[in-house]
This record gives sequence, C-alpha cells and structure tokens, in this order.
Amino acid sequence: MKTVKAKMQVDRPVTETLLDEAIERGQVRHTCAVQATTVTLLDSCLVVRFEDGSGVLLPVKRYPEFAGFKAEDFAGLKVGFSGTALCHDTRDVHVSIAGMISASESLMTVAASVIASRNGRQSSAAKAEAARANGKKGGRPRKVGVAL
Repeated sequence: MKTVKAKMQVDRPVTETLLDEAIERGQVRHTCAVQATTVTLLDSCLVVRFEDGSGVLLPVKRYPEFAGFKAEDFAGLKVGFSGTALCHDTRDVHVSIAGMISASESLMTVAASVIASRNGRQSSAAKAEAARANGKKGGRPRKVGVAL
C-alpha cells in the first residue's frame, strides 16, 4: 500500500488559470462517473436510465432504504448529485446508484466479467514488442524442461 503525505494547503487567490483547471478536472470526472438521467418505478423495480441510453432494473425489496415507500413516494424520487444518487428530499433519502448496483451479486458478476475481458485485451508496449520478436522467430518459444 502506498502512503501519501498530505501537503500543506495554502490559500491561493482564484485566477482564470485555476478556474480553467478546475473546470477541466470537473469535465474529466463527469465523463468517468456513473451518470444517471432518470429513475422510474416499474413493477416493484426501480428503472435507472443512464446518459448513453442504457439502464438497469433494481428490485425495491432488496434495498431497506425504500422500506415504507408508497407509490407517490417513488414518484418523488429524483436523480441527484450529478447523476450519481437517487434522492427524495421529503423523506431525506439519498442513495448511491453505484452502491445499489454493487449490492447486486449478479450485476457485480457481470461487471467483473466485463472488466476482466477489457483488461485481457490491453497490451503494453513491452508485450507488443515481445509478440513481434516472437513472431519473427516463428511464434512463442516452447518451454524447455517442463514435463507435460
């Protein structure tokens, strides 16, 4: 585990450059995060739709935060915190969408599979160079001294 020492924060005057940097960091963070756009109730499931048109069904009974909610309460449920949470101001409920998804074993299994597939396709410059060198030699060299 890497230890990072905290830096002493000194108040700096806000400049145009600092504002531009902050806006750029916010745009990068916005594109990397879960960005839900709508939430509706459909047959005892919350339908959460995202910016790209995809969506997910989350069964209400699995989330104790919604115990005691009635149909009109679900109608008052909104997407908040820049598309990362479901909020109901009257009932003072704020639930992370990523947390709700991570509570589902099946969705986490799918996510793990997708991540493994994506990571398996990545190739570093060193891997690419080794593959080219092995290709020039006729392919991957056989292991020597290994009993099969």
